[in-house]
Amino acid sequence: MTKRATLPNPNTLINTERPLVEDIRLLGRILGDVIREQEGEAAFALIEQIRQLSVTFRRHADPAADRALNKLLKSLSSEQTVSVVRAFTYFSHLANLAEDRHHIRRRDIHERAGSTRPGSIALSLQRLHAQGITPQAISDMLAHSFVSPVLTAHPTEVQRKSILDAERAIAQLLTARDDILAQASAQKVAHDALTPRELANNEALLRARVLQLWHTRLLRFSKLTVADEVENALSYYESTFLREIPKLYASLEQALGALPVHSFLRMGQWIGGDRDGNPNVNAQTLTHALSRQADTALRHYLTEVHYLGGELSLSAMLMDFPAEMQALANQSPDTNEHRKDEPYRRALIGVYARLAATLKLLTGGDAARHAVPPQNPYLTPEELLRDLRVIEASLLTQHAQALVSQRLQPLIRAVEVFGFHLATVDLRQSSDQHETVIAELLATARMAPDYAKLDESAKRELLLHLLCDARPLRVIGHAYSAHTVSELGIFEAAKASRSRFGTQAIRHYIISHTETVSDLLEVMLLQKEVGLMQGPLDEQATCDLIVVPLFETIEDLRNASQIMREFYALPGILPMVQRGAADQYGEQDIMLGYSDSNKDGGIFTSNWELYQAEIALVEVFDGINLANDSAPVQLRMFHGRGGTVGRGGGPSFEAILAQPPGTVRGQIRLTEQGEVIGSKYANPEIGRRNLETLVAATLEATLLHPTLSAKPAFLTCAAELSLASMAAYRKLVYETPGFTEYFFDATPIREIAELNIGSRPASRKSTQKIEDLRAIPWGFSWGQCRLTLPGWFGFGSAVESFLNPPEASEKLKKQRLTLLQQMQKQWPFFSSLLSNMDMVMAKSDLALASRYAELVNNKRLRKKIFSAIEAEWHLTAEALELITGDKERLMHNAPLQRSIRHRFPYIDPLHHLQVELVRRFREGQSDDRLKRGIHISINGIAAGLRNTG
Repeated sequence: MTKRATLPNPNTLINTERPLVEDIRLLGRILGDVIREQEGEAAFALIEQIRQLSVTFRRHADPAADRALNKLLKSLSSEQTVSVVRAFTYFSHLANLAEDRHHIRRRDIHERAGSTRPGSIALSLQRLHAQGITPQAISDMLAHSFVSPVLTAHPTEVQRKSILDAERAIAQLLTARDDILAQASAQKVAHDALTPRELANNEALLRARVLQLWHTRLLRFSKLTVADEVENALSYYESTFLREIPKLYASLEQALGALPVHSFLRMGQWIGGDRDGNPNVNAQTLTHALSRQADTALRHYLTEVHYLGGELSLSAMLMDFPAEMQALANQSPDTNEHRKDEPYRRALIGVYARLAATLKLLTGGDAARHAVPPQNPYLTPEELLRDLRVIEASLLTQHAQALVSQRLQPLIRAVEVFGFHLATVDLRQSSDQHETVIAELLATARMAPDYAKLDESAKRELLLHLLCDARPLRVIGHAYSAHTVSELGIFEAAKASRSRFGTQAIRHYIISHTETVSDLLEVMLLQKEVGLMQGPLDEQATCDLIVVPLFETIEDLRNASQIMREFYALPGILPMVQRGAADQYGEQDIMLGYSDSNKDGGIFTSNWELYQAEIALVEVFDGINLANDSAPVQLRMFHGRGGTVGRGGGPSFEAILAQPPGTVRGQIRLTEQGEVIGSKYANPEIGRRNLETLVAATLEATLLHPTLSAKPAFLTCAAELSLASMAAYRKLVYETPGFTEYFFDATPIREIAELNIGSRPASRKSTQKIEDLRAIPWGFSWGQCRLTLPGWFGFGSAVESFLNPPEASEKLKKQRLTLLQQMQKQWPFFSSLLSNMDMVMAKSDLALASRYAELVNNKRLRKKIFSAIEAEWHLTAEALELITGDKERLMHNAPLQRSIRHRFPYIDPLHHLQVELVRRFREGQSDDRLKRGIHISINGIAAGLRNTG
């Protein structure tokens, strides 16, 4: 019986892969040399022995290799084990860098050959042009669009900046190495020329950085704080977003023939504002996060203004300057005689002084350079933009476009996109926490002795009455509970932060576990209590924060459209949303949770329920807009995608194009988290291409309408598959006695929970119930043990039951299989879902998973549960083959095939080592080195798999 997914023959080396193989071998050799030099020959030999045994186990499932590996690992000291874990983890990180470099290399080759790739803006614009869509139509559509990737915290991705910086240096050296080889090839440089010397110098620099890595702590080992998570996220802005997003806009403007492109692509952030289940997030962390974000944005602007001043040394003695430019220069406090004929430099010194004062005002920080003292701070980004545009207009009148495009235009675009706030921070809390606060406020005010016990109708009536009452609820002098004070403190901090950093700093309030209309009204009332809602609801009310319901469970998704229909039917709600219209559109974000719906019913049912909920929500808002002639309400779906396929992960381009008809319309937000953040955005060029993918998919989904309404037969079939898939999933997870025990024993969930990895508890409650587990540790743990169960379980049983109904004829069975095959070819929703399952199955490994199963002490339980999982795995693999015709995994995903072929044999040792470390930890060994070893192995495996969290 096959123990792992069938992949193409690894012995066939494709010529295009040779540079990748050479980079991996180079980095592996350098790492090996460093280990041998720093740790000794014996340490290096031990690592090699484990690697060889692990490879033998992978290729042949050799029992002798398995026994030898077990015996060897059990004989290692904690110090030896951690050393080996570090070696394979660093190799995993280095292999990622080589792979990223190769991805860029292949993309460049395709582009030079004139071959644009799916997911690129260039190809999307070609497709739009072929359909007769003009650049002006595209520009007009983008003027009303809003696309926002939202970074969220994740425990395994909080790496130290020292590690990230060293890895970025290695990535730059690999790029430089390519440049040396390309130049040598282009010039036909002989071997006795400079090339060997340049390559040797490059390798010496690589060796220095790898040595630095080896002696740099990989992760923080004290309990992570929200502040740590904030700093980690900010590193991606410094390396990628602040510079690459302006480049993306510039390329888009160029492609549209210099037509204006509205700043529709903006960043979002949860870190510092997401307190759902995280007691460590409060008003202080929110203020800290926004202050650090402002510091990052303003220091970027200061740096760019400083360099701009060095470049714009143009003299008034040699050319004429417009009066507005002269006036800006004359406003500058710079009186240096050496610059009196240089208006740009004088003006920019003034801009710098104002920015330095802004930095001091908003963050308390000091600028690095001071030609003149900080003074007269900018109160808004618009004031800064006015000054920068005066300089831009002046340069353009002087025919100096070359001096505009290099630095000034990217700076102007950065200020437009990032303002003084950098990224919009979302606030999030669970609906039951709001209810607790409201109940206390009402009981203290003697308006409702037990609000929580009121039925939904009574709650709505009371809340609407209070929203129409201008008076606050709080009783002066009363000592409210710490919980109520803390929750109201968040709202008060949000109001102060919007005033301080700008209204874009906080725009959304997300309500986890939205189950009723009163859940939405409660948050409106809390906004009213602190002044974030102005005016009575029955008059001219406006609400500063968009109230965003998060529909997570299957039941919530089924109720979503009805909840929103009833909410907008309440008196005063629609006019209030319309009054807050931005760009002639009222805005209503609705967040859809992929994680809890998957945990409830499995991968297929989760996706099917999300699909149906989206269609129903579009119908609701189309109906609202059709019935009202005033400002329409723009529905924006916010997809709570995690790293794993089980949590909505997978390729973003295909996912957006697979959305139901009418659900994009230029509007989309989606979360980015886990190892996905590092793999997508740590490398600036990879980062820009991933952002391009979001833009390209939004353009195509909005203007090409690639997703037509599914055929009725497809919908009927999907509903039937969903019922069977959910039944199979729930039978295992919720109805099999002992499953919870198996899960907690056979995965590293306990270690994830106990080792303080991340600032958020692993479970919402202090229980060991699957229902109470947070989605990240649930999905992440299955990835660590290589079962990836949330990404495929149940689909095989569903297909088997669909193809083999009771007393069905062979003709009917063939007709049903034909229908499934048509769905895969013609329905993007279905084909995208199967493609994601294919990817997850390729990354799963039953042989390795069986090693984790050995951690289950109850042998009878172990055999029962693992056998059930193994049987379903084979059913799902057979189902995918029947429907797609593909006899091997990833036949249509060459890059991932390549990735698995080159990296997985070196991830395997980390799994074996992790099992041994976890075994020791559970037996009572708990020294610091052992804990660090587990933590590092978790990071190394996650880095190697790249989208399992």
